[in-house]
Amino acid sequence: MIQINEPAREYAALASSIEAAVLASLRSGRWLFGEATEGFARDFARYLGVTHVLPVANGTDALELALRAVGVGAGDEVVTAANAGGYTSIACRVIGATPVYADILMPTMTLDPNDVVARLSDHVKAVVVTHLYGNLGEVDRVRVLLDAAGRVDIAIVEDCAQAHGARMGERLAGSLGDIATFSFYPSKNLGALGDGGAVATARDDLAHRIRLLRQYGWEPRYHNVAAYGRNSRIDEVQAAVLRIKLQHLDAMNRARRAILQAYRDALPEGYRLCVAEGEATVGHLAVLLCPNREIAQVHLNRMGVQTDIHYPTLDPDQPAWHDLPMRSGTLSTSRIAVERILTLPCFPHLTEAEIARVCEALHSLPSASKTDAAAH
Repeated sequence: MIQINEPAREYAALASSIEAAVLASLRSGRWLFGEATEGFARDFARYLGVTHVLPVANGTDALELALRAVGVGAGDEVVTAANAGGYTSIACRVIGATPVYADILMPTMTLDPNDVVARLSDHVKAVVVTHLYGNLGEVDRVRVLLDAAGRVDIAIVEDCAQAHGARMGERLAGSLGDIATFSFYPSKNLGALGDGGAVATARDDLAHRIRLLRQYGWEPRYHNVAAYGRNSRIDEVQAAVLRIKLQHLDAMNRARRAILQAYRDALPEGYRLCVAEGEATVGHLAVLLCPNREIAQVHLNRMGVQTDIHYPTLDPDQPAWHDLPMRSGTLSTSRIAVERILTLPCFPHLTEAEIARVCEALHSLPSASKTDAAAH
């Protein structure tokens, strides 16, 4: 069975460099806030084209701290996508803010800027643009429409957990909004060997706020000056791993895009990949829009291709949140898409033979007319 992802292959390809860096970190005797963390923060900030990268414990902490940094508090509202796995919703719930769900655009599955503006109220403090599946969301368009609506006060937070290295010209995901968040979960395009995250920004004021919030709100040590601070930090071992992997990120993203193109070329009529064009995608996930997902999933699994669904339930439909405050429009595109999406294997160390096998399986998918007939 060809797997959705196999992070161990990436480790094997870089093992000698990673192990040397990890050993150096262990021998340093400083395992938090040491040279590896400082070096990775500098390297990643330079790569993104921002002034500040603040490593934290994980991507969900990054979202919570970024929202707090831009002034979101209990009772405020945050506009976000309903189809992005619930991570922004969780950050909102921790803060006591209310998620407001806007619809998405096909095929990128990212926020529809027009629906963002349609969801505005006096309580909205921020918009989270999730670069889903590795596809850049329309941050600039959201900003233009917010400003035109007289809402220059609303901050834009980029969720870049699936879009390390995605770019529009010379501008990268993480440099487009007011503040951005990253996850370095092992399966990410830039993944650690455990948990890790970061907040990126070009604004000195927001960076200062994040520094306070990630370390108990201290300034100086043991003196709390910022409410809602926490302990959220990456360790030196994970920072050392990320510093090595960052050197290979663009090459691995090119490999992912080549896989997406091979899949696109193999697809029969009626099927479509959820991808942006060119370098605006980094192929974090290869997500297929199917005329009939169940038929496609059975066919692919029989052909030895593992599949998954990212994500099977929209945030407003999650049972744990059913009675909690939220707002949304009709989410018509989101509701169509959630019934049709199917994730395929996509990682940079797939072999040529494996890619060919997936393409063969895709090429032999039942046509849209046949799946329609089977459904009836």
